[in-house]
Amino acid sequence: MTTRARPYRSVLYIPGSNARALDKARSLPVDAIIFDLEDAVAADAKADARALLVAELGAGGYGQRLQIVRLNGMSSEWGADDLAAISAIGPQAVLLPKAESAADVAQVAAQLDAVPACAETRIWTMMETPRGILNAAEIAAAPRMGGFVMGTNDLAKELRTRFTPDRQPLVTSLQICLLAARAAGIAVVDGVYNAFKDEDGLRRECEQGRDMGFDGKTLIHPAQVAVANEIFAPSQEDIDLARRQIVAFEAAEAEGRGVAVVDGKIVENLHIVTARQTLATAEAIAAMEG
Repeated sequence: MTTRARPYRSVLYIPGSNARALDKARSLPVDAIIFDLEDAVAADAKADARALLVAELGAGGYGQRLQIVRLNGMSSEWGADDLAAISAIGPQAVLLPKAESAADVAQVAAQLDAVPACAETRIWTMMETPRGILNAAEIAAAPRMGGFVMGTNDLAKELRTRFTPDRQPLVTSLQICLLAARAAGIAVVDGVYNAFKDEDGLRRECEQGRDMGFDGKTLIHPAQVAVANEIFAPSQEDIDLARRQIVAFEAAEAEGRGVAVVDGKIVENLHIVTARQTLATAEAIAAMEG
């Protein structure tokens, strides 16, 4: 599975202090898990949660799901201990809250560089402050970067916006991060939908995020997984069209033409790049679900 093809349709937050939830996550049909040591863990439970998570990740059993550990901020009293403990087991990825500059990422990258077990560890960042959004391009290009997670709740608080069904108050920030992520070739996943029992609302927001270009959605409850997996996966119609575009374009090239026509629409090389990515993503999803 290539990095580009790896699916991020559903990215579920799991409290690092909840042993039952950590175990249940091993069987959930999610593409990635954010093991949370920050917001989901009370101050007096931080140390115990850290030890529990180290033990659970060490035990394994999470399959092909990408495992991302959200640390407490490096300026907090827990951040340094989080990073030291998690680094010892060579995590797949760590997630920095409230990242605001490339220097924030570089600080953590330098510490990971000193740990042989972390040779492949990637850094993800929460994009949830005005300064972080304005510095999105430099953050995306920082060392070891793997992806952005939109922290829409914190961002809305910082911007003093209201939540609206169309999310217009947040669209500029969302698009800035999309641009930065695509320019740097990293993943970017949309923020959470808070009303976890509102399936129709979740569906609308997933469709909006998909249409904007997000790779997937962060989720706060297992009940949201099925909708996110459906919306952010290529549909059968998408897959069939991609195959027909590739066949038609290859036939056109064999005849010395640079364009083809499928369903009355011009197909050029740029469409073939998208078509092949669609098929690669579909194959990656099939491999995970299989």
